[in-house]
Amino acid sequence: MNAITAVIITHNEARNIQRCVASLKTVADEIIVVDSFSTDDTVAICQKEGAIVKQQAWSGFGPQKNAGIQLASHEYILSLDADEALDEDLKATILAAKKEGLQGVYDFTRLNFYYGKFLRHGVEYPDYKIRLFPKSTVRWNDELVHETLLAPADVPKTRLKGHLLHYTYFTIQEHVAKANKYTDLGAELNFQKGKRASWFKIVFGPFATFVQAFILKGGFLDGGHGFIVAVFHAHGTFMKYAKLWQLNNEKK
Repeated sequence: MNAITAVIITHNEARNIQRCVASLKTVADEIIVVDSFSTDDTVAICQKEGAIVKQQAWSGFGPQKNAGIQLASHEYILSLDADEALDEDLKATILAAKKEGLQGVYDFTRLNFYYGKFLRHGVEYPDYKIRLFPKSTVRWNDELVHETLLAPADVPKTRLKGHLLHYTYFTIQEHVAKANKYTDLGAELNFQKGKRASWFKIVFGPFATFVQAFILKGGFLDGGHGFIVAVFHAHGTFMKYAKLWQLNNEKK
């Protein structure tokens, strides 16, 4: 099994999608984009780059990705987000794995970009992600946010050299807006699972998150960028628990 179908989900990703699709051309035998009715040039860019585009209403991160997998012609899926791209080293190791014959699942080291700099320390590096897998045995779960792959425990896993470049946020303003969205989803997910927000978590959770991100995980080595991102992680923890607290009280 050597053929690969790349699957990407999009919504208004005109800024990122050309870079993503272009990085896949030498390693993927087919590129499928599942678009949730973008209003910018996302679809036109994908079609110009030779991708197959399927449009459907947004159904959640996991379900949207699974829909793309079902459209794939090949057994092996290479799953990327629109704001990600393969670097040259990762392209080379994927091609080498194809030549040897794909087996099991493969994870990559994701390198995250914040405000003009790739960060190599903190809680997000090394950020290992399984992104190359067989569709017959692996699928995405149906979580509202932070979807994960469901794979058999005994499936062999190989780590490929190179980086999956993740262009997260170009500005502080973008980070603020996205953090608000993701903490909404995170709080809702925890509420659906019956979890409660204690005052201990609201008060001490953000502090513990900052210490881990900036000190224990070496975020300080990324300088000012590392400090700001660590503060954002702490603030995200606070917002997630505060919003869960609000949902708990609304239920009462």
